[in-house]
Amino acid sequence: MGEILIESRGLKKYFNVGQSAKLHAVDDVNFTIEKGKTLGVVGESGCGKTTLGRTILGLLPATDGEVLFEGKDITKCNSKELKHLRKDLQIIFQDPYSSINPRHSVGKIIGEPMLVNGLIKNKNERRDRVIELMETVGLAPRLYNAYPHELDGGRRQRIGVARALSVNPKFIVCDEPVSALDVSIQAQILNLLMDLQEKLDLTYMFITHDLSVVKHISNEIAVMYLGQCVEKAPSYELFKNPKHPYTKALLTAIPIPSARARETQLEIIKGELTSPINPKPGCRFASRCPVASDECTKENINLKEASQNHFVACCKIN
Repeated sequence: MGEILIESRGLKKYFNVGQSAKLHAVDDVNFTIEKGKTLGVVGESGCGKTTLGRTILGLLPATDGEVLFEGKDITKCNSKELKHLRKDLQIIFQDPYSSINPRHSVGKIIGEPMLVNGLIKNKNERRDRVIELMETVGLAPRLYNAYPHELDGGRRQRIGVARALSVNPKFIVCDEPVSALDVSIQAQILNLLMDLQEKLDLTYMFITHDLSVVKHISNEIAVMYLGQCVEKAPSYELFKNPKHPYTKALLTAIPIPSARARETQLEIIKGELTSPINPKPGCRFASRCPVASDECTKENINLKEASQNHFVACCKIN
């Protein structure tokens, strides 16, 4: 096992939605990410993927639990310590247009983090570094003075990648960075992220709802459902041998470019979603699970190792 860069222990993030009601957006999530590797986080919309990523970075304060970065619990850091950590912990947002200032030029958007963090104060040196980053992510230097509305989605997302790289981070949360892009552009951005990871020894958490995308980029995959991690395994193992009923249903929903795909038996998820507001003990997938029993609703079910490095939160798995 390699060097652990970032680790989550019992991480929770609840939102107040009433006098005593709390929405359990992230509930007791545990994982580790090795340096230079990618953890893919998948699940349907509303499962808490984005909240998890932002809580790890300290953009949202954790309700409970720990986030260890290089052995230091960043949930206990004050504002000054967090500002210093911002250089090491970065994020690429989902929407490449709303996440950048439309009134700023490409050069200013990419160069501003260097200025804020006091990395390069000299204007000419900063311009040279911005142009270097633009070339690194595949943006022509002639676009230095261009504005976001003049560019397509792919180029805008490359701006977001360059901005994240501008402070030389060690860990980047990629929050569905290709979901708003055309398929051909998605492939370009994914390949860019993988090339940069190899070149700069970056560590990623890659958040997406698209399993075909996460398979391409991740070393390990965590499947989330209503704030909890229900399965975690190496990428190849998860696709070859899914164990949790929810993971199986997600995998059968991946479109297959073949006429034989019609013969594939879909595992349709039926039933009503469990409310994430003050949820009762037990498996939160039980109301939609085809193999659920009374045992599934008695107490919370934690991840357990079903096979080597393959963890599942299901009482039906031996």
